Parts: sequence; structure tokens; C-alpha cells
Amino acid sequence: MIGYYVHHHGRGHAARARSICARLDEPVTFFSSLPRPAQMRGQDRWVQLPLDVPPDGETPVDPDSHGRLHWAPTHVEGLARRSAELLRVAADAGLRRLVVDVSVEIAMLGRLAGLPITVMAMPGDRTDPAHRLAYDIADQIVAPWSADVYRPPWLGEHADRTHYVGSISQFEHRSRTTPQDAQPLAVLLGGAGGNDLPADALEQLRAALPQYTWIALGASGWVDDPWPVLQTAAVVVTHAGQNAVADVALTDAAVIVIPQHRPFAEQHATAAALAHAGLTVEVSEWPSADRWPGLLTGTLALDRSEWSRLQVRGAAARAAEVIAA
Repeated sequence: MIGYYVHHHGRGHAARARSICARLDEPVTFFSSLPRPAQMRGQDRWVQLPLDVPPDGETPVDPDSHGRLHWAPTHVEGLARRSAELLRVAADAGLRRLVVDVSVEIAMLGRLAGLPITVMAMPGDRTDPAHRLAYDIADQIVAPWSADVYRPPWLGEHADRTHYVGSISQFEHRSRTTPQDAQPLAVLLGGAGGNDLPADALEQLRAALPQYTWIALGASGWVDDPWPVLQTAAVVVTHAGQNAVADVALTDAAVIVIPQHRPFAEQHATAAALAHAGLTVEVSEWPSADRWPGLLTGTLALDRSEWSRLQVRGAAARAAEVIAA
């Protein structure tokens, strides 16, 4: 049996875990502070862990353990309880491997319990001591993107354990239909991990590019299944989260990627790699109104077939193959 830790920030980690584990032939025990999803395979189990934060109003004490970890504040009951619960279940279930997406502390906890560790890599600058520790102890590192588009230098020292599987999308096997609307559709795609978008972002786009019918997905309220709309879009303006990038790669849309501020410059690294590969125009922050027509013209001139370089097709199965080994 495989153990799989799913971080509770945003929805991307959980979506990626479901996509990968659907391709595994053995049962999976998931660990997360997220609630159990509505749909799961019959052989899988979801263990909801306590949150690892102090009570409201209390300041965390030494959360990074003098710079060696990311989040391990002292005297937090939830932190101790979640660690104990994960280890109890792991021992009782006889887990043979723990996949961690993502937490340095969970990776260390599992390794100290004698479990082989698979770490899901993240874009950005991951050279701090805590990240280095996680990658050093992992016997497998899964990079959920294409080495043809993004090969960060800090992963080079772990080359013998790193598997570039391609970008993973939950919509890999969904079909596409031909748009029927007379006016082409454009989508502003937001995420659940927080938005840097201006409050009137959709109105700005409608004013700057009125030749499209503009709608927002996720930017003003979460949509469980954006694919029916997303797959008909002629233009997509999106953040640079890994799942969003993988999803738009499956469409035939002209894509403008605007990175949002995340720890370790995660989204800015992804956006820069996509622009360098010629998949989208380079934009580092939300543009002023007068820039939108030029950005659209530049994006429409790009070869959209180049998005296949992200290797979305088969990426989840390749990740599952690594984990199953």
C-alpha cells in the first residue's frame, strides 16, 4: 500500500494526487488536513489530519526551527496529533512508500519512521536549507513538468533520482467540442490558493479586448469543473499554477500567463520558463490597460502546437509508474 500526503493549501495538490493515484494498481492511503473528497476509489482511504497551527491569536514560536524547517512551531497540539496519527496509520497499514506533496516536515517524519520517500518537486528557488533537506532524503523526486521546458539548476545534483514526468492535468482524458458562439470566448482563470488579481480584472479585460465574450473561472468563486468552458475558449488569461498551466496546455487557446506572488517565486519561475520556450508572452505582473492589445497580438502570433512540449498526455501515468516501482 502507498501512503500519499496532500498539502491543504489550495486545490492543486489534491487534484494532482487524484490524477496520479487513479493510475496506480495498488490501494492508497491519503493523509491531509483537507476533508475527504466526494469521489474516491473503493480501495483507497482518506485520513483527515488535524491542522498544524496555533489557536487563533497566538503567535507561532520558532516555526522554522532556526531556519532548518518550514513549519514546525513548538507546543502546537495539532502538530503533535497529526504526526502521531500519520505514523500510527502508516504502521498499522504497512505502508511501503510515502509520497509527499508537499511538506519537508512530513517527508522527514516518514523517513525517520523508515519509509522510502517520494517528494513532488516544486518550481522556483528551492535552495534553502529546508528544501535541500527534503530533496536530499528522498529516494525519488517527481518533477511534474517537462524537462524540455523547465530544468532548474538546483535539481541537477539530484539528477539520478529525479523523474521529469510532464505537466499533470486532471482533464487529460476529457474530450473537446467545437465552439458554437458567434463571438469568441475568453476566460480569466483564477485559482484557489489566493489571487493577486485586481478587483475589477474582468471589467478591465472586457474594456481592453471587447471582441471577446469574457467570463471568469475561479477568480470570483470556485468552479468544480471548469473544463466545459475552458476547452471552448479562444483566449485564456491565467495564473502560473502548475495545474492551471497543464490544463490550458490541453486547449487550443491563445494563453497569456500572469504569475502571482507565491513563496520561493514559484509562479514567476514557471511563467519565465514558458515565455523562454515560446509558449506565451512574458508578463511579470498584471498589465496596464494599454498593454492588452499588444499582448494579445504577440500571443496570437505564437505556435500553439508548441504547448505539446509540456508532455501533459501520459504525465499522470508516468508519475504513477515512478511511484509504483
